[in-house]
Amino acid sequence: MPNRYETLQDLMAHGYDTVIDVRSPAEFAEDHLPGAINLPVLNNEERAKVGTIYVQDSPFKARKLGAALVFRNAANNIETSLSHHEGGWRPLVYCWRGGQRSGSFSWMLSQIGWRAGLIEGGYQSYRRLVHSYLYDQQLPFRLIALDGYTGSAKTELLQRVRALGGQVIDLEALANHRGSLLGGMAQPQPCQKGFESALAQALLQLDPARPVLVEAESSKVGARILPPSLWRAMKQAPRIEVHAPVAARCRYLTQAYDDILSDKDMLREKLSFLRGHRANAVIDHWFDLIATGDKAALTLALMQDHYDPSYQKSSRLSGAAVMAELELGQMSETDLDQVAQQICDLLQAPQDNPL
Repeated sequence: MPNRYETLQDLMAHGYDTVIDVRSPAEFAEDHLPGAINLPVLNNEERAKVGTIYVQDSPFKARKLGAALVFRNAANNIETSLSHHEGGWRPLVYCWRGGQRSGSFSWMLSQIGWRAGLIEGGYQSYRRLVHSYLYDQQLPFRLIALDGYTGSAKTELLQRVRALGGQVIDLEALANHRGSLLGGMAQPQPCQKGFESALAQALLQLDPARPVLVEAESSKVGARILPPSLWRAMKQAPRIEVHAPVAARCRYLTQAYDDILSDKDMLREKLSFLRGHRANAVIDHWFDLIATGDKAALTLALMQDHYDPSYQKSSRLSGAAVMAELELGQMSETDLDQVAQQICDLLQAPQDNPL
């Protein structure tokens, strides 16, 4: 019998041993329930073929071919990927909308003796719950934003605060992007739906009774858009500002972004997008520094000509309350550890007297 879940919290607390997504690999790659494994009963090509026959030829022929493929692939999955499970194993199965693919597979599992469950409405139901949680509901968290100029080691401070027991949401890790024009990573970003699934899962693991530290971001991290509920909370969040000398920030950025600074062609391509926003002479100077390979000088120029002015402008517009200003010194390991501890102390302070 299909399981109907009214809230995302209920679905995430499903209690089954394994979640199985039987959709095609392409559907699974776009987005899926956190922790699900992909055991497709139709691969990408088979799904496309069945769909084409359904539309262009005959729904009956499409269903007949689809059934043969689904049961053949399901049998292979049972014989290989699932053969090690004992009789008490409880899988939860879903497809696109809880129809024939997941229904057929869960039926086969039940006939074997496994206590298989089915998500009513499939992935579409899950997606509606994620959308409702992130777009329609008010998040029950007190956010505190970690703010500072580019190169202030904010992401590293988040990680150190988390290691000390603080509650943290690392948006850049979830979006697989360092949050600036040159912030791309070796692997591509998740799609918007995948990002939202990871974000919702991370939020649901937090304790609403404790404050949550988040890096002050714009409404986008790379190409991924922050959902409205989170963005509203971030704009209202009090700030902890961290400060460091320009030379220390430059040194830190040069090391942290060495992969990007070493790719001259990518640098030129990315920085070309700023023509019209920065003077041509400024961008030409950046290109000269790229050509000479002077990474430190290029980093300093980018900070002075682009990143710092952009930060100053956004800070003037935000109007957010500043609850503390912390000095990072020369950004040594000891300096970062000390500031991370100071941030933890602030997070633990009573809400009505955070200092």
